[in-house]
Parts: sequence; C-alpha cells; structure tokens
Amino acid sequence: MTEHLDAIVNARLPKHDGLHRLTITGGRFAEITAQTDRVAARANELDADGNLVTPAFVEPHIHLDAAMTAGEPRWNQSGTLFEGIECWSERKATLNHEDVISRATRTLKLFAAHGIQYVRTHVDVTDPSLTALKAMLEVREQTASYVDLQIVAFPQEGIWSFPNGRDLMEEAIRLGADVVGGIPHFEFTRDYGAESVRWLVELAYKHDRLVDVHCDEIDDPESRFLEVLAAEALRLDYGSRVTASHTCAMGTYNNAYCSRLFRLLKKSGLRFLSMPTESLHLQGRFDGYPKPRGLTRVPELLDAGLKVAFGQDSIRDPWYPIGNGNMLRTLDVGLHACHMLGMSQINRSLELITDNGAAALDLKEYGIAKGMPARCIVQQGQTPYEVLLGQRPVLASVRDGKVLVRREATDYEAGLLL
Repeated sequence: MTEHLDAIVNARLPKHDGLHRLTITGGRFAEITAQTDRVAARANELDADGNLVTPAFVEPHIHLDAAMTAGEPRWNQSGTLFEGIECWSERKATLNHEDVISRATRTLKLFAAHGIQYVRTHVDVTDPSLTALKAMLEVREQTASYVDLQIVAFPQEGIWSFPNGRDLMEEAIRLGADVVGGIPHFEFTRDYGAESVRWLVELAYKHDRLVDVHCDEIDDPESRFLEVLAAEALRLDYGSRVTASHTCAMGTYNNAYCSRLFRLLKKSGLRFLSMPTESLHLQGRFDGYPKPRGLTRVPELLDAGLKVAFGQDSIRDPWYPIGNGNMLRTLDVGLHACHMLGMSQINRSLELITDNGAAALDLKEYGIAKGMPARCIVQQGQTPYEVLLGQRPVLASVRDGKVLVRREATDYEAGLLL
C-alpha cells in the first residue's frame, strides 16, 4: 500500500545550509522550514537522515520504443549510428502493440526505481501504421501514477526523405504527440535537412507543441543545422520551447564559427541535451587519431547561460547495448568527458539531471518550493560530491506526497577486504 506523507524531516537541500522540514499538504509542499537540530520522525513522516533531498530526476531523452531490443534481430557490430538505424529498421518491421507496451513499461519501472519521475521519449513515426506511437500513447496513461511521460513524434528515417514523412508527422500530432522531432543530418541532402527544420518548427508553433530535434548528431564539421533551428526559434520567439539534442558536430566546429554561432544561440534561448554515454560510444567511428568523441560543448554552453541537461538516450537497444537507468552513472560519465570535475562544477552538477532537464521539458511546476507538487528524491549523501562519489540508488522517491520507492542506506565502501 502506498505510504502518504505529512512531512520529510532532517533534509538537506541544494544551495541551503543546515537541515529542513518539508511539510506536505494535499500532495504539495506546504511549508519549508529550517530546523535547529535533528528531530525524530513521527507517524507519516519520512526521515531523510541528513541526506540531500533534490527534485525528482528528469530523463529528457530516451527511445522507449526501441528499449530492450539489443541483438534483435542482430547486433550492431560497427557501433555506428547508421548501422544502429539499419538494425532498428529490421526490428521495427516486427513491432506489435503488446511488444512496445511491455518493453516501455518495464523500462519506466526501472527508471522509477532510480528516482526518475519525468521522461521524454522519442517514438519513431516513420512507420505507416504508427504502431509504436499508438502503443506509447497507452503507456503514457498507464504509467501516469509514477511518471510524467512526454512523447516526441520522431522521424527516424527523415521527414523529406521518407515517403509521406510530413503526413505521418501531422498524424502523430493529431493522435496526441506532445513534441515535434526531427533529424536533419539524416535527410538525403543539406537542403532537405534545412527545409525539414523550418517545417517542423512551424508545425509545432501552429499546434502549440514543444520541439526536440536530433540536431547534428554526426562528427561532420559541415553539419550546421543548429544555426537553422536557432534562427527559426528566434524568429518565432519560441526558444524556451525548443530543444537541440546531441549537437555532436559542435565538438568539431572551429572556434571562429562557434563565436558567431553562440551569439545566435544566446539570443534564441534554446535548450540543449547531451547524451554522453551514447555519444562516446557512437561517435568518432570514422576517424583515426586525434579522434573526436562526439560531445557538444557542454561547459561553454553553460557558461553562456544556456540550459544543458544530460540524458541516457538508449537502454539496451541497437544503438547502445547496455544501460541500467541510473542517472548518476550518466552524470558521472558526462562530467568526466566534458572536463567538468572542478568542485564548483560538481557542486552544481545535479542540475544537469534535474532542473535543466525540467527546463528542456518546459515543466511549469517543478522543484522544491512552497506550493509545488511534492515530488522529490532522497539521495545517499549529504552533498552533490558525496552523491557523485557513491552513485548509489536513491533512498526514497516521493510523488505528490506518496512514497514510490523506499530502501535502506548502503555503504559504498562496504565489503572491502583490507
């Protein structure tokens, strides 16, 4: 039976000193008050025991329709993005309603166990029957008690380059997709790619939808669709609702071009998503040394005042054969790969899997503050540094004042034979 809470006590909060009591009424935070000393938890109160309490994790970029299909019908032997698309095209032909629902639900339950309560999934709509999309719409309703799920109409094989691509995108929006996606670097020509970006942003604007584009997910320094996306967002004053995912090519752009590009990016206010584990795996496959590793300029984007979040991208599918749903693992890899292990960066690092992801999803009610939904997680550690050191499962996940997950604390140094 789900446990209903009246309060969380002995909680440490990001950017606050000391312990706090979080009073919960009607599934929302009613009061947040400082404690002078530790207190004993009463009935219907959760004792955070001095650990850090943060907003629930956000998974801003995953492909649930392909989750848990690694090796079906074959393995991606080259490890490239493009062989992954070929493998998925073969697997996509065998999709059925129950298959998609089963794998997606299993993955979302795994995510929930790791404290993830908000998920944005890309769903391939280059399928005339829209099998995966229709199944995911059901999953969104079935899992609403433990996750908020946004669905992206994602044209995996292109909009201009796939037969009836535009019609399928429009039908996906009509059926209930929340977000308009795109993949301009996979279109047949540069012109097709630019045209697809302009069209999809207009489609989203017309239907009051968000935008999330797989943008320049390639090591090619000539792949520059990000500037098209940013210009369209700026033209329509839509930047806070537009996300550029991956932007791997930015890691190969020259600094002179980036200087001009960043002026546009700051004006547009785009959100950015980087998927460090998957990009490190997929990118750089066509190069010798020095070998690019396919990550966008995360610290530079943050320094420019732009919102950047980390996502997992895939979990056990044709593009990425492993993954366990732990956002702290993704954060750890991203901080290493982006040279972001300075203590000031570590102290703010949890924002990359919480607040910044919430900004990308355009969440209006998110965070630990009076009046907000009581959705939070109790970490294992008193500071972001300690949380990152252990990368242990969350002690508790609370949603609207109800306890979804609760487990005993673990010692990440236990069991050492000295």
